[in-house]
Amino acid sequence: MRRAIISVFDKTGIVEFAKTLQQHNFEILSTSSTAKLLRNHGVNVINIADYTGHPEIMQGRLKTLHPKIHGGLLGRRGIDDAVMREFDILPIDIVVINLYPFAATISKADCELANAIENIDIGGPTMIRAAAKNYDTVSIVVDSNDYALILKELASNGGETTLATRFSLAQKAFAHTANYDISIANYLGCINSETKFPANFSLQLDKKHDLRYGENSHQQGAFYIEKQQAENCISTAEQLQGKALSYNNIADADAALECVRQFTEQAACVIVKHTNPCGVAESKTQFIAYEKAFAADKTSAFGGIIAFNTPLEATTAQQIVRQQFVEVIIAPEITPEALTITAKKKNLRVLRCGQLTSPQAAVDFKRVTGGMLLQDKDIMLLGIADLEIVSHKQPSDNEFTDLLFAWKVCQFVKSNAIVYAKDKMTIGIGAGQMSRVMSAKIAAMKAAAEGLQVTGSVMASDAFFPFRDSIDTAAKIGITAVIQPGGSIHDKEVIAAADAANMSLVFTHVRHLRH
Repeated sequence: MRRAIISVFDKTGIVEFAKTLQQHNFEILSTSSTAKLLRNHGVNVINIADYTGHPEIMQGRLKTLHPKIHGGLLGRRGIDDAVMREFDILPIDIVVINLYPFAATISKADCELANAIENIDIGGPTMIRAAAKNYDTVSIVVDSNDYALILKELASNGGETTLATRFSLAQKAFAHTANYDISIANYLGCINSETKFPANFSLQLDKKHDLRYGENSHQQGAFYIEKQQAENCISTAEQLQGKALSYNNIADADAALECVRQFTEQAACVIVKHTNPCGVAESKTQFIAYEKAFAADKTSAFGGIIAFNTPLEATTAQQIVRQQFVEVIIAPEITPEALTITAKKKNLRVLRCGQLTSPQAAVDFKRVTGGMLLQDKDIMLLGIADLEIVSHKQPSDNEFTDLLFAWKVCQFVKSNAIVYAKDKMTIGIGAGQMSRVMSAKIAAMKAAAEGLQVTGSVMASDAFFPFRDSIDTAAKIGITAVIQPGGSIHDKEVIAAADAANMSLVFTHVRHLRH
């Protein structure tokens, strides 16, 4: 007779699975709560305590750590048979286990250390690792999504699973216990720490898919995602049509989506090229928002990525397809009418990301040679009440609106970043320059190249102006209001320059450097 151990905290689908195992003549061993559930649904179950002759003790802390269990998992058929007979150990063929919900427990705001400790599973990971080590003859199942696969193989292989499947399940099992231990280590590492970052930090990601290549064709690449997503994002997006996403497509789509989620009052459109916004607009309709974003920099928009904060509409899709080459469109939803239109461009990648929410707190990572930088995700959002007016001239209501709009965009432009905006539309963007003055000049050049009027626009800077030269340059081209962090030793000179030009100047006391 074949034998299975079933001991699960999450009991999704377990009754049906156990019943089918029983139909395949499996003897089922189980721990107390799982055994009770199965027995109540007509499954013949042997309590592990009855099988081992040793009761569960210490309020359930000790249940499965016994030679008759681990010998049955680790015993090598044809090698350890005599030892198993000597100690009355029966072979175990399938192990179905999921663990105490440690990650879910510590995610609760009121979680105390004692409660977290009690949700550290000991016997479960031990059995998982033992079964996975002996994958040659033992199937280890840690995910209810694999129940159907196991049952299908049992039905088609005379009650056996294939070696290939057992090896795949073992790989998944070791990754599962590794991630479990990572959660524990990261959590405990923060206890009594002076910061939120532990002394040792580990991270486990799941491969979503391989990529044709990386950033360049001579580099291999793959897309990995976090196990639990706090918000809809590029990692959770569903591709509805088009060629496979490239490394650069994913990076650009992420930049576009994270920028557009900042805008919640009206329809917004963000067009990104090489992870920098080249055109951003917010308006009463999606169509107008797109038209304004496209007009902001038609040259750079060629081959760009477009993100919306509202479902893609047919009229917008028709205009995009008609007037520009685009690599990716991503939106919370894609209307059927819009999808019919985009389908005419078979290579166009169209992604549905789901409803967008305000940015959620998270940890950002940046790889450096031999290490990694960690920091809080920059999700700082400001309102009018957060701004300090330092100039003699007060911004008008429209200028306040445009200042906050430009500030949101500036957060997603590579430093040094300068953004000109008017009527909730970017007029010119200067990105990634070593000199802030040069970024300002480039923003003006881009506006001129697209035939846009800078006069009457506002300007945003991601960091303070170290000297008055950028303000003087802005005044010459007709900028009427400026938003910047402040904090330079030359702030008085900068403020004086703004006053001399009859320009409004507000400080955020927050910077948004982006490297």
